[in-house]
Amino acid sequence: MGFAIVKVNDEAPKSWNIYHTEKKGLLLVHLWKRYLLVDMKEQEAYEIDPQTVKQRGDDVEWSPADKPDQPLGRPSGRRATVGSVQLVRFRLGKDGHVLELQIPLLINGKPAY
Repeated sequence: MGFAIVKVNDEAPKSWNIYHTEKKGLLLVHLWKRYLLVDMKEQEAYEIDPQTVKQRGDDVEWSPADKPDQPLGRPSGRRATVGSVQLVRFRLGKDGHVLELQIPLLINGKPAY
């Protein structure tokens, strides 16, 4: 399986990680000291309180119930399948940064996470 690519304002962040859940299309993106819950199906991003995320070795524990009512970001209009990746861009806040995720696709064309 390929690896995801993360960009913020068209640049790779120095510190990031993606954790996927048992539910397909729900990702927890760790950027610097922030955690963003990204719902690929609904195309929404939510800020998660870092105090609610517990590091467990190479993985994390957190509860989807900690998701805020209002999304932090919505798609910036660009969602596409490019080669073997699904590309999604979110604007974080009204005039905020742009988060781009490139999620690898499986042989059957479905996202890997």
